[in-house]
Amino acid sequence: ILNNFAVYREMAIVLICKLLFLFSQISNAALTITDLHPLSDDGTTLVSEEGTFEMGFFSPGSSNNRYVGIWYRNIPVKTVVWVANRDNPITRDNSTTNKMVVTQDGNLVLVTQNDTLVWSANATKKVSNPVVQLLDSGNLVIRDANEDSVFLWQSFDFPCDTLLPGMKLGWDLESGLNRRLTAWKTWDDPSSGDFSWGVELGSNPDIVMWKGETEYFRTGPYTGNMFSGVYGPRNNPLYDYVFVNKKDEVYYRYTLRNASVITIIVMNQTLYLRHRVTWIPEAKAWTIYQSLPRDSCDVYNTCGPNGNCAIAGSPICQCLDGFVPKSSQQWNAMDWRQGCVRSGEWKCGVKNKDGFRRFGGMKLPNTTHSWVNESMRLEECRAKCLKNCSCSAYSSLDTRGGGSGCSIWVGDLYDLRVIESGQDLYVRIATSDTDGKHRQRKKIIVVASVTTSFVLVMLLTLCIYIVKRKYK
Repeated sequence: ILNNFAVYREMAIVLICKLLFLFSQISNAALTITDLHPLSDDGTTLVSEEGTFEMGFFSPGSSNNRYVGIWYRNIPVKTVVWVANRDNPITRDNSTTNKMVVTQDGNLVLVTQNDTLVWSANATKKVSNPVVQLLDSGNLVIRDANEDSVFLWQSFDFPCDTLLPGMKLGWDLESGLNRRLTAWKTWDDPSSGDFSWGVELGSNPDIVMWKGETEYFRTGPYTGNMFSGVYGPRNNPLYDYVFVNKKDEVYYRYTLRNASVITIIVMNQTLYLRHRVTWIPEAKAWTIYQSLPRDSCDVYNTCGPNGNCAIAGSPICQCLDGFVPKSSQQWNAMDWRQGCVRSGEWKCGVKNKDGFRRFGGMKLPNTTHSWVNESMRLEECRAKCLKNCSCSAYSSLDTRGGGSGCSIWVGDLYDLRVIESGQDLYVRIATSDTDGKHRQRKKIIVVASVTTSFVLVMLLTLCIYIVKRKYK
């Protein structure tokens, strides 16, 4: 009996220890922040309901600074997707007094020693019973305790360097909110770098990367089922995406096709690349699914105005038909920045003195100086362009169902490239250039025909000669 009692006692001690450990884990992981229960810098974290994401204080890499961030909870490689105080770090000296607090009127603030304000969500809507919750989408929200789906503020509206599934990249035109990704400065410094990605507004909006205020890469305009300058299938096994262009909002958003797959978009300041990465559980590592820009032709306006970039060409830059280098000396030295100018005399408005040449498989030009009409047919688009002496090119606005709508460009054409999934672009050129090209092609055809006929006659004569000798 004593032996059995000892065994039972030992089992009870083990069970109690496990329960105490479990309780300690639970006590350090909260589901909400309230005015009575702040998030402190003592190992306590805020966890989403299903345990997908976690928020707490952390120090990245070799840094001694303290930040409040959100990361994937069940990925062994700590992957931070959002940082509250990225541009206002806290020194480790004050870490014991750091806390994230929701105020009684519904604002979320980060304070340190003597309640010194470090960061604020600047939530303007007031509620009587506010709570802060981390959703399983990775979205940190402020809401009323009695309203699960009405958010007074959300972190998805203020992204850092990562675009998660369901987040919007772009504009709320009613409030003026611009959701734009900005890279970390370095791997252990989450402060805002100079490499960013967002939506550039206009008659036909683009998604653009910037180095500082300088354009670095464009996706090309959205053509109804894809972006004209991004190669790849519209449908893929990982995600679906939409590009919404409405009166009150313009944004890009993607959603997962399989909830068990983790894929995110991250800005890399070190390499100046925008990566789409996917988590591979077997390898316990992130793998790069896509990087932009892909090559030299993807870099904005590599060949200058009216220059066309073809990555398989040698050199990669060529002037469009009907154009010549603005500076032959610089062009031949592979300095293409000045681009190309028209080769023929421009006689706009004179009947039969200008026309169009079709360039297939093109990334459409920068849309900053463009005009669009959703209802026009392509022939109407051509006629509209001909009537405007400033019009330099046109194309279909939407490529679905054989094409519809009209895009018209005025002035020089910027950021052109050949791309496999590109579309037709009709560039205005002088009729003399068209006639010259036609005469040149006609001359080549005539010469080729005469040469072929001569060779056939010679072969026939040789055959007759051989046959006659054989039967002599």
